[in-house]
Amino acid sequence: MQYRRFGRTELQMPVFSCGGMRYQYKWQDVPAAEIPSDNQQNLEATIRRALDVGITHIETARGYGTSEIQLGKILPALQRDRLIIQTKVSPSADPKEFRKTVEQSLANLRLDYIDLLGLHGINTLELLDYSNRAGGCLDVAQELQKQGKVRFIGFSTHGPTDIITKVIETNRFDYVNLHWYYINQINWSAIEAASRHDMGVFIISPSDKGGKLYNPPKKLVELCAPLSPMVFNNLFCLNHPQVHTLSLGAARPTDFDEHLKTLPLLDKAAEILPPILDRLEKAAIACFGEDWVHSWHIGLPAPEETPAGMNIPVILWLRNLALAYDMIDYAKMRYNLLGNADHWFPGNKADRVQQLDLRQCLSSSPHADKIPELLADAHRLLGGETVGRLSQQ
Repeated sequence: MQYRRFGRTELQMPVFSCGGMRYQYKWQDVPAAEIPSDNQQNLEATIRRALDVGITHIETARGYGTSEIQLGKILPALQRDRLIIQTKVSPSADPKEFRKTVEQSLANLRLDYIDLLGLHGINTLELLDYSNRAGGCLDVAQELQKQGKVRFIGFSTHGPTDIITKVIETNRFDYVNLHWYYINQINWSAIEAASRHDMGVFIISPSDKGGKLYNPPKKLVELCAPLSPMVFNNLFCLNHPQVHTLSLGAARPTDFDEHLKTLPLLDKAAEILPPILDRLEKAAIACFGEDWVHSWHIGLPAPEETPAGMNIPVILWLRNLALAYDMIDYAKMRYNLLGNADHWFPGNKADRVQQLDLRQCLSSSPHADKIPELLADAHRLLGGETVGRLSQQ
């Protein structure tokens, strides 16, 4: 395993983290006695496998159902000073409720302290206010820090880049969990801001939200050869020193195996990556033309600026992936989540596009004339049964 300094925390963070949202029994709390022994044994085997390969960072959240309580059955038996434990708690309008939930997380994990406490899902200005205002959740977290129950405080986010940057610029957080990977690099400016503030940078779900890379289409496999798409994406992310760790949402002990193939390649990234990146770009240009590939995103409105709250940037992005790289399954999964994920994945689908006048909201786009038909095409290509977030399942 390789390790990187996790910003101003000074923690030596493994470049891979063991995310805790896929090995738990349920997404809802249930009594510990109802958790099947085989599920618990699998979780414990996954944790031990992580430690065996040098993954010392274990990450979970109060919102991950039984994950915390199941981890609480194994963590006290492990060497505490070898571990970096992170949990996350959503900010609340009532800071007393936030404190109560953090205390519950500590009890679930059976730990006296956690190394990293993340304010979970600061995706909107309202949630930033709950966190940052006087007497708010961040003040509560800092009180817990003074009591020795929390070592470092960060935040996780699925929000737009401008919101993420606003949170970073408060300079009150030690680290950030955010989305950034090859197929979606929009948050790079936020990572640069985090680097300026010497914050740790943790990448959320690079293999699932980063493209369902555990089940890639044939075309993507061919374009990423000789690497698997998963190893390519890991190498792409970790080739940027501003990125410190990638979350691996392991469901079983063997889920680490493909990722570990990245480690011996890290020193060779400068020679391995360019031909793959070139092939991926050329494939997109062959599909859409150079002008679209380099300018499709310019001047697009946010959902709140669009009639019916349509998420035009995401819909066009998903259409690009589906057509250029045959990432149909991934694009359908994400597209059909629109309208059903609140601020975690905001905005609506393009099912009403032919009834709407988009001229005003597209006035800054160089492709305004053709975008309405492209949105209609995206809906024909990707529309289907509504998808819920994992926590809704």
